Amino acid sequence: MAAKKLYESFSKSLIDEVQRWGGMKQTGVSLRYMMEFGSSPTERNLLIAAQFLHRELPTRIARKTIELESLPYGLSEKPAILKVRDWYLDSFRDLRSIPEIKDTNDELEFTKMIKMIKVRHNNVVPMMALGVQQLKKGLNAKIDYESLDEIHQFLDRFYMSRIGIRMLIGQHVALHDPNPLPDCVGYIHTKMSPVEVARNASEDARSICFREYGSAPDINIYGDPNFTFPYVPTHLHLMVFELVKNSLRAVQERFVNSDKVAPPIRIIVADGLEDVTIKVSDEGGGIARSGLPKIFTYLYSTAKNPLDELPDDDVTANVATMAGYGYGLPISRLYARYFGGDLQIISMEGYGTDAYLHLSRLGDSQEPLP
Repeated sequence: MAAKKLYESFSKSLIDEVQRWGGMKQTGVSLRYMMEFGSSPTERNLLIAAQFLHRELPTRIARKTIELESLPYGLSEKPAILKVRDWYLDSFRDLRSIPEIKDTNDELEFTKMIKMIKVRHNNVVPMMALGVQQLKKGLNAKIDYESLDEIHQFLDRFYMSRIGIRMLIGQHVALHDPNPLPDCVGYIHTKMSPVEVARNASEDARSICFREYGSAPDINIYGDPNFTFPYVPTHLHLMVFELVKNSLRAVQERFVNSDKVAPPIRIIVADGLEDVTIKVSDEGGGIARSGLPKIFTYLYSTAKNPLDELPDDDVTANVATMAGYGYGLPISRLYARYFGGDLQIISMEGYGTDAYLHLSRLGDSQEPLP
């Protein structure tokens, strides 16, 4: 069925080419390699990078397209998923339409195009979420979400691959910036202060909390503000923002009708030899042990789901509102793992939750390619 739909909107030669490229081997890149390679963005280096991406991106995108075709429980047929698949096919076709990259002009054309591809895929996460939502609506309400393991593993692979594709494109595009920020190599900040990023992310999360509840608990940050290491600040900001937002919500809701002052959230930044670890601690009442396995699934959220209010045919209705509905934790964990780190949540029901965000200091772990 899905294949038939595909043939209707795309030529057979394109489908054959997707199959061929999807069978090729992907090449992982490490943070350290991206940093060293990008530290001198000469025309020659940018040309080599573009030639690498010209081979690598179609392979990664073809794999995603093929996977989107054969999802369990009829997920591939959902309108939102078909839309995502078409984005990937369009991007594959665009990439393959560019002949070999031989000189700087070719390289600049290619860079312009991959920048456009990155924008085209901006809403993939909410759109996929919408597809899963459309699936959940149709499934038996009593279905055990653990049995949807296959979908969960697919989404982990899919989003991890997406992080990689966006990092490679974003890094290459950023190397063309005529006025790079000091100590930055593309997306990578060679002297990033985790304390400073944690402070910014906390302030952002706190202002959202204020907007929603009219007040917000304090946040205390402990750690050496002068300590720095190479990392991608946007990734770290996203992860800390997510963890702090969850903590703020838990504390706020626990103390909303209490005459006690809400206890502050504590963020501790520790620099070890191998890992930089950021701990976010709250006294928001914790999570029951039975609920802990659910917090990393894409099929569960305690927040109210904005899609429940949408009519089914309204696939493209403001999808962006979907961001942050139960996807924050699993996606943050993928960001942590992408450069060799991890995210662990430890909870004391009746007291609070500690989140441990481990970031690899060495920067030489390869991308985890699914």
